[in-house]
Amino acid sequence: MTNDRPLIVACGALVQELRAVLGKHSLNDAVEVRYLPANLHNRPEGIVPALRPHLEESVERTVFVAYADCGTGGSLDRLLEDFPRVKRLPGAHCYEFFSGSEFFSQIQDEEPGTFYLTDFLAKHFESLVWQGLGLDRHPELRDTYFGSYKRVMLISQSQDPAIEAHGRKAAEMLGLAFEHRHVGLHSFEDAIPVQMLSRTGAH
Repeated sequence: MTNDRPLIVACGALVQELRAVLGKHSLNDAVEVRYLPANLHNRPEGIVPALRPHLEESVERTVFVAYADCGTGGSLDRLLEDFPRVKRLPGAHCYEFFSGSEFFSQIQDEEPGTFYLTDFLAKHFESLVWQGLGLDRHPELRDTYFGSYKRVMLISQSQDPAIEAHGRKAAEMLGLAFEHRHVGLHSFEDAIPVQMLSRTGAH
């Protein structure tokens, strides 16, 4: 049986937020979502090879890619040139599409030496960043990696105090100042083509 539901191929770091947006629009059952490993955040060269098979097998379906450029250096957009009907999230990275381009540009201009965290990255900082960069084994490399940074900025999607606590702990581990801006899901929701998914998924 052919699956003709719209397909979203998404970063595994977006599970909670994407489910929230789709649920708000009653699309969780109408749309198929495939999540790629969240640790591709640390290996962006693996994003395009991981995405391509999903796009190639779904050429007859409505497909949306829930990634921004995410460190692929334009490779994602070059891939999507082969699939002109497929769109992606706007901007360079999750910090931008969660914050909105204008607000992100503003906070980046305030302090270019900023290390950003989303809810997911704050919660999984130790495994994805600290251990991912080998700082658990070689903490002396902290200043090599982060010596040019001045602050950690948590741009939160939820208002969970535990997320802020994770962000503060990450800043302490990096020896940086901590700031928190709550951005919610408004910009992210605007970036999801809800009308296209609703129209295509309706039967």
